[in-house]
Amino acid sequence: MSEDFIPDLEAAVVDRLIAAATAARRAAYAPYSHFAVGAALLGADGQIYTGCNVENALYGLGVCAERTAVVRAVTERIRSFTAVAVVTENGVAPCGACRQVLAEFNPQMTVIVADTAGQRTIYRLDALLPHAFGPGDLASG
Repeated sequence: MSEDFIPDLEAAVVDRLIAAATAARRAAYAPYSHFAVGAALLGADGQIYTGCNVENALYGLGVCAERTAVVRAVTERIRSFTAVAVVTENGVAPCGACRQVLAEFNPQMTVIVADTAGQRTIYRLDALLPHAFGPGDLASG
């Protein structure tokens, strides 16, 4: 856990998010990298929205698990999120593109990163993506 951050989530919620991300990871389509990723996004409504990575032979067309979860939630008209859990074999944090997409909805959300051995680290998104570009950065004329 980053030193200055204490998550505002109960341990049971963190465990539920990791379990949901782990289950989503099993659905990953990763025939090229063999790097399966699962994500579970906690909506402000208390629901969990999951996603997995989906690769493509044209590598740039692949979609990350975190962005899949965001799209799934937005499709359900949910636009407010409090936390996301990401599970990979080695417990890596979301890529920069996913950090930016998550920041669009809540720059201070809790980010739980876990590996398949059960190790976890908890961050706040703005610590992973300081000075994110956001809606306030768009000039209005």
